[in-house]
Amino acid sequence: MGILEGKRILVTGVLTDASIAFSVAKLAQEEGASVVLTGFGRLSLVERIARRLPEPAPVLELDVQNTEHLDTLAARVGEHVDGLDGVVHSIGFAPQTALGGNFLNTTWEDVSTALHVSTYSFKSLAVACLPLMKEGGAVVGLDFDATKAWPVYDWMGVAKAGLESASRYLARDLGKQGIRVNLVAAGPLRTMAAKSIPGFKEFEDSWPEKAPLGWDLSDTVPAAKACVALMSDWFPATTGEIVHVDGGVHAIGA
Repeated sequence: MGILEGKRILVTGVLTDASIAFSVAKLAQEEGASVVLTGFGRLSLVERIARRLPEPAPVLELDVQNTEHLDTLAARVGEHVDGLDGVVHSIGFAPQTALGGNFLNTTWEDVSTALHVSTYSFKSLAVACLPLMKEGGAVVGLDFDATKAWPVYDWMGVAKAGLESASRYLARDLGKQGIRVNLVAAGPLRTMAAKSIPGFKEFEDSWPEKAPLGWDLSDTVPAAKACVALMSDWFPATTGEIVHVDGGVHAIGA
């Protein structure tokens, strides 16, 4: 039996099989969970990627800026599972003008998009799933350490700082319903999201050397394992936490 045996998990943000979300879905299935996926935009691509999982998984459309999508999410997920024990928020986006060293020149319009998709959606996704989490469960979000002003990360770094704060407030307000809320702060990985960040090579060149444990820019499994563990019954009293899976860079002042 796996550590998610019998659990029902919603994984958002699967885009390619190089994504952390895909690794979470794959590992969750291997650990015994029933998985439902959401995608945005090219659903046919997500459906094709979903076929690479150990078991077929339904794919639902979810645009977190679309109120109708959020309002109907519980009903649509409920067509495939009779409840949820875990939700993975793997959603983030910032316009190009909000990244790459353009911090002082980014317009509010573009900043608001980054904050809506990358920060506010954590709350809106959790609330949308509440009708399916009557027995409690876990919400896990994907983070990137927001305690520093990283090169080229700019307004996405601000959005992640908001995500970390939102996670603590959600932990406060959802705890009474038996729902744990935590984040996994992964180191830089060569995902589709990373490739969209101008200057990402700065992370690629330095992170493996700085990390006490070393760092594989192509290995999404360590972050996925942390997500799966946080959704399991092995963390029954942990909420409002940020688990760093970055080879140790956050801890050494590198």
